[in-house]
Amino acid sequence: MNKSFLPILIGLMFFSLSSNAQEYSFGVKGGINHGSGPEVTGRSSNVGGIDYYSTDTFHPDSEIGFHGGVFFQLKFGKFFIRPEAMYNTIDMTFSFVNLESKYSVEKFSIPLLFGYNFWGPLDVYAGPAYQNIMSANLEDTQDAIVVQETPLAGQAGIKANFGRFEIDLRYDRQLSIEDPYEINIENDSSPGGARDGVNYAYFQGPIHQVMLSLSFKIGDSESNPGRRRGKGCYF
Repeated sequence: MNKSFLPILIGLMFFSLSSNAQEYSFGVKGGINHGSGPEVTGRSSNVGGIDYYSTDTFHPDSEIGFHGGVFFQLKFGKFFIRPEAMYNTIDMTFSFVNLESKYSVEKFSIPLLFGYNFWGPLDVYAGPAYQNIMSANLEDTQDAIVVQETPLAGQAGIKANFGRFEIDLRYDRQLSIEDPYEINIENDSSPGGARDGVNYAYFQGPIHQVMLSLSFKIGDSESNPGRRRGKGCYF
């Protein structure tokens, strides 16, 4: 798939729909995220029936990551469409047999969300997201880390509106998973050279996230002087 296709499609949809929207808003957002998904499985270096290295499967401990970006929302009655652009950092730590390796990912995402206001200030939404991996690094290996096979993910969540502020909780999941591939974990051996750590291993790196955001509306159709019709300040 051409990686530029989804951003172009989002732009075309935005321009075609904006002229028909009853209400709009735009602003900035930021928050924290918790990731999961990747795993490392040790590969045996079997000599004479003896496994010299661990063949266990290791999952990382997730650390708090951060994200920030912008949004634009077009509302049609109780329905809305919401393109966003976000920068996202993800940090995890693998605890191997004899060492800890930090796994760090930076990515840029363009979600295109379709939502519905189902009660009062509460909205639900879901949609695809184009995601470009800017960097992915695992300590103690020189091998390139592949996070995703295609740049598409899916997102779904719920948000609450409080004037100019929104609180947003969503789940982000990659829609494709790269097949496990071999990497070389360096220097995971016990003092004295005992080979009971991880050496050659299979890595699979999908990342799924739970994301909590706070958004602030910089402007909207209600604050447009041409649509205010004598109303007072937005607040």
